[in-house]
Amino acid sequence: MSRKMKNKVVTNLKIERIAAEGKCVAHHEGKVVFVNNVAPGDVVDVRITKGKSSFMEGEAIAFHEYSKERVEPFCSHFGTCGGCKWQHINYELQKTYKRQQVLDQFTRIAKVAIPEVLPIIGSSHTQYYRNKLDFTFSNNRWLTREEINSGKSFERNALGFHIPKMFDKIIDIENCFLQGGISNEVRNRLREFALENGLSFYDLRNQVGLLRNLIIRTTSTDETMVIVQFGENDRDGIERVMQFLKLNFPSITSLLYIINLKKNETFHDQEVITYHGKDYIEEKMEDLKFRIGPKSFYQTNSEQAYELYRVAREFADLKGEEIVYDLYTGTGTIANFVAKQAKAVIGIEYVEAAIEDAKLNSIVNGLDNTSFYAGDMKDILKVEFLKNHPKPDVIITDPPRAGMHEDVVKMLLRLEAPKIVYVSCNPATQARDIALLAEKYVIDKIQPVDMFPQTYHVENVVRLTLKS
Repeated sequence: MSRKMKNKVVTNLKIERIAAEGKCVAHHEGKVVFVNNVAPGDVVDVRITKGKSSFMEGEAIAFHEYSKERVEPFCSHFGTCGGCKWQHINYELQKTYKRQQVLDQFTRIAKVAIPEVLPIIGSSHTQYYRNKLDFTFSNNRWLTREEINSGKSFERNALGFHIPKMFDKIIDIENCFLQGGISNEVRNRLREFALENGLSFYDLRNQVGLLRNLIIRTTSTDETMVIVQFGENDRDGIERVMQFLKLNFPSITSLLYIINLKKNETFHDQEVITYHGKDYIEEKMEDLKFRIGPKSFYQTNSEQAYELYRVAREFADLKGEEIVYDLYTGTGTIANFVAKQAKAVIGIEYVEAAIEDAKLNSIVNGLDNTSFYAGDMKDILKVEFLKNHPKPDVIITDPPRAGMHEDVVKMLLRLEAPKIVYVSCNPATQARDIALLAEKYVIDKIQPVDMFPQTYHVENVVRLTLKS
């Protein structure tokens, strides 16, 4: 029956609510139907694209009634780019559904007693809030249906974002509302310069071409890092590009480049060459300074990162005599942020370069009560490590989207720290881990934080206390 539904059109379907991953939910003949790019309250005709025994997926092909919760998308690339999928939903409703997402995940996955989920901490800026963007050069620009049907010829070189689920198709971005400063001007003028000078854009299938990738990072201290990634070791072409950026954008404080001849754009194993300025930019948070290098991780919404870390510190409720373990410490941002309120902070992180940044940030800020260790969390956090380090009073953990390895969770249960503050960018895996921690811990606070307006993503901070 499910196969028979594929390509069938269901008419006048009322969109009811938003579910996980930003998809909207409707019902047809007792089955859940997931639909993208609609809003609760829309009445639409839906073409079924996938049918399963318990649910269906579809795409809206006609609108009969628009939701009162809709707003006009502000970006001309909305609906194609895929970067800001909730632009058509008003921000207050976005926050409501993000909070509800946290509640749903804990109800369905953790299945433990929880306190009331606190009101989400919204972002004061819903545009131009990111401090880092990656753009891809391509000789295979995405063409709209209208462009294809016109029969005209179009410029096929592009500098922008990948089309969702299409690695070799790039949408040419004119104006992006995610990053402020000189970001849009740098991207547009560099593309114009490359076209005027016949510089080759990267061929993502054949993996040839000079211009491959552009990364722009900014800070609240008005510093800007620009990294150009080249796919060929063409010294003349590289010099022309870097000289153009240096002369035309004197506000760039860190101008870097990479010659990457690999089959992917990751550059953690590549040499980063400083062409002009410093090899880092500097961010501030309260009275702390954080050096951010080209390979450093830093939360991409600086303003909301402060709110997130402030909540984590508040939940830790440090009095000055505690031993704190900061797991998945990254570049030590949280560790350094709480260090002045603790006796000692021990940070652990998989990426060795990040640990070096963490140590450097402690030195820059005059902190002498932090120590950092590099390695896989499940391999480091073992009995041998604990024999040589004091037992934690508070554990702060901020794992990647996949959550914590089960061995790490088991070790946390063994450690029995009085408090665990769990920071997560994925409430589903957070709820899964907390279901295991519930053997010895109870949840007493849950605080969602919106780091990424116009998207369905939500950060969440949970405080767990050891059962008496």
